[in-house]
Order: sequence, then C-alpha cells, then structure tokens
Amino acid sequence: MSAVIPSHDDPVIAANAEIIGGPMGKYSRGNPWWSPLRVILILTALGYALGYWLDSACRNTSWASPQRYEHLCYTDIHPFFSLKGFADGVFPYVGNAKPEQLLDSPVLVGLFMEVTARITSVINRIWPAADEAVTFFDVTVVLLFLALITIVVATVKTVSNRPWDAAMIALAPMTVLAATISWDLLAIAFVSLAFWAHGKNRTITTGIFLGLALCSANYPIALVIVFIVLATRTKDWNRTANLIGVAAITWFAINLPIAMTHYDQWVVIYRHVIDSGAELGSAWYALTQIGGPSVSVPVLNAMSLLLFIAAVAAVTAIAIRAPRTPRLAQLAFLVVAAFALTAKGFSPQFSLWLIPLAVLARPRWRDFLIWQTCEVVYFIAVWWFLAGYNVEGAKGLTPEWYAVATVVQIVGTLYFAYRVIEDMNAPADDYEIIVSPDQAQHQSATS
Repeated sequence: MSAVIPSHDDPVIAANAEIIGGPMGKYSRGNPWWSPLRVILILTALGYALGYWLDSACRNTSWASPQRYEHLCYTDIHPFFSLKGFADGVFPYVGNAKPEQLLDSPVLVGLFMEVTARITSVINRIWPAADEAVTFFDVTVVLLFLALITIVVATVKTVSNRPWDAAMIALAPMTVLAATISWDLLAIAFVSLAFWAHGKNRTITTGIFLGLALCSANYPIALVIVFIVLATRTKDWNRTANLIGVAAITWFAINLPIAMTHYDQWVVIYRHVIDSGAELGSAWYALTQIGGPSVSVPVLNAMSLLLFIAAVAAVTAIAIRAPRTPRLAQLAFLVVAAFALTAKGFSPQFSLWLIPLAVLARPRWRDFLIWQTCEVVYFIAVWWFLAGYNVEGAKGLTPEWYAVATVVQIVGTLYFAYRVIEDMNAPADDYEIIVSPDQAQHQSATS
C-alpha cells in the first residue's frame, strides 16, 4: 500500500496546506531526496533546537530560582550532577555515595548519567573554564537527541504506510517544552523500538527492548499489562508469555548483579515509588490544594492501585467487546494513560510517554493538538505555581488555579482516550495503518 498523504487524509493539514503551497497533487512524484523520513528528521532537529533555545534563559543563570520556574525552563539534569555525586566521581548504585546522593532512577538511566559524566570530565580537561554542571546538561541534551531520533525513526518504520505521522512527535508542543527536563526519552526510545519489533513479529527482540525500557523507567510495566490485555482478545498466550519472559530475563540480567551486591543502593530506585505521598501532577495532590483531605501513604497506595486495576479491567472489557481486535497502540495509550491518571504523581515530562502512543493510536492532528494544548496549560501552571510555592511575597499561581490546571490536563487526556475508544468501537472508521504484511495477516486471523 502506498504512503498516506497528510494533506489528503487529515482535515487540519488539508485546511492549512496552502501555507506550504497547497495539497500534493494526485499524480505528483515529488523530489525523491525529500523523503518523509528526511523531512521529519529535519523537523525533529528544529523542534529540539527550539526547546534548547528556550532553555537558554535558565542555562545562562545556571538554573537559579525562581527564574527556572518563571521562564518555564526547569530541568533535573543540571542539579543532579552535583546532588547525586557525579561531580565527585561517585559511580551510581555501587559507589561510596552519601545518603542524599543515592540515585532513585532506574539502572540504565543511572548508567546513562555515568557515561555523560565521563564525557563531561573529558571536556572539562580540554576546557577547564567551563561550568561542569552546565557541560553535563549540554552533553545530556546531545545524547537525548539521539534517543529522540530513535523514537521518530522507529515510529516511521512501525507504520510503513503512514510515515508522516511521526512528524506529530517531532512537532508536539510538549516534545519541544519537556524533552530536556529529565531522561525520559531513553525509556521512550526503547518502547518505540519494542513497538517496531512487535510490528515485525519479532517476539524475542520485542521482549528485549521491553526489558530495556523497564530498566529505564517504571511506566513500561503498564505495557507488560497491555500485552496481557491484548492476549485476552487474540488468545495468543504463547507469544505473549515468550515476550514477557524475555523482558523479565532482560530486566533481571541488568538489575540482579547490582541488587545482589549493593542492595541498599539499588532498592532506593523502587522504594521512592512506595514511600512517596501525593505529588505534583496528580489528582490526589490537586485535591489537597483546594482543601481536600490528605490521606496516609498506605491508603493512597491502595487507592491508586485499585483505581488503576479498575481502569485496566475496563480497557480489557472494551478490547474483548470491540468489533475487531484493537491495535496494540490503542490499548497501550489507554493503559498508560490510566497509569498516569491514577498515579500518585505525574511530572510534566511524563506526558512524553504518551506522545508516540497517541500518534500510533489516533493520528489526527485536531484531537492531538487539543490534548497537547491541555498539557501545555498544565506545564505553564506547574512552574508558575512552584515559583511562588512557600515563598513569602513571591508572585506565583495560586493553589486553586493550579488545581484547575491539573483538571484541564486530566480532561485533555480523558478526551483523547475517549476518541481512541471510539475508533476501537468503530473499526470501519479507523485509519489504514499497516504495520507489516505479517502483522496484518496475524491481526486478521485473530479478529
């Protein structure tokens, strides 16, 4: 099947095609050099460069407070260099770290930081006048750009007849604004590669990439659940068991050596998830800002888990009753969105998790931009809220308006999820998304 042309397929693109010279003609052959992938890579570079430029207001002042909040350019990367021992040469998880230097990031993220710190050290020897923490940030930005390129290329290769959909990832407002807040792009890259491998029916490769994703973030556990939900419809339990088994082996192979030799440092990664209370970005935290009750951590853990289980059960029921087997990306968006909405905290950069899934699940610019607008509203609100948080006389967003922004974000995610469910229940109106001939044959056999 030939590639879908956005100006023929998407109403938003069609309505604005005149800006770039009008829609592509029916018999247009175009310039072979300007392939969809090349154009999208250029767009990715431009969007990422814009995000880095927006960070310059903070970079030039070493992320001083409250400017880092007022200018919407906060990052975890710069302070971690000093706070987590990289400036002192402490190796993550196995080094002689002080209690406050213990890293609560998954193992592959910690190793990624260590590689970045080593490169920073080399640069510092060549250019000793440079601020090491700023250099650490710059090197991280370059390496994370490679992860973003991986995400975009994997998405282009996953949907062979809709390569232009990946431009939504490159140009998403939250990609521009949030890509350099933390190290989330690393896990998202592995997830995107897992989707690509699954589309090619490469079960072992899918499991390896899923396992690597689990070693880079906690949210991919929701994707393990997604494969189980899909299996309830396809009854392909053999393949699902093999995939999850390989993912588990990959996770153990990377984590077990550290867990067995330095358990006290390794367990910090997961202890924070259990021990933390309601945090920014969650409905639980928003409630406390408008006078709602605070609940104990054990009760909050139970409520969060029960709501997530209920959401997964609802998605499973929808998948079973759908006229046709739902696409993996549709289920993935719904389950990961449920994971996000029921979590005890949801940082602004976590919305990056959902962007590639949204693009694969429902490649429609109108709904995508509605959802992204809601995310941007929250992005602005959380930083302006923190600019005045517990600071006497500071100008910042009030707790009540912060709570409103949280609701806007939640409603935006629910809206996009609703549109995905509509597609699942009306497969005749779904998009002509061809992952691969083999996958299409498998899909038809299990419908």
